Amino acid sequence: MQQNEFDFDGAVYVKERDYDRLANNHHKLKDLMKDQVFRTLGQISELTNIPPASVSAGLRDFRKAKFGSHILNRKYLGNGLYSYQLILNI
Repeated sequence: MQQNEFDFDGAVYVKERDYDRLANNHHKLKDLMKDQVFRTLGQISELTNIPPASVSAGLRDFRKAKFGSHILNRKYLGNGLYSYQLILNI
């Protein structure tokens, strides 16, 4: 397990089981989304090999103060589909 640079939590979170996966997902999402391009959850999932539900949760984490208070914009595309843009608070 890597050094704990993130403070993940949740009702079913188990540090020994989940930390490495969540930290890896966080880095993948940040690396992809730092270009500020709008993408759907499906597109992000396809490009990162992270399941769509995990992409959604991971993107929401970026808004939290403990993960940087970044800006997550969303754009409604129709039929219940949204695209997301991450603006890093650097």
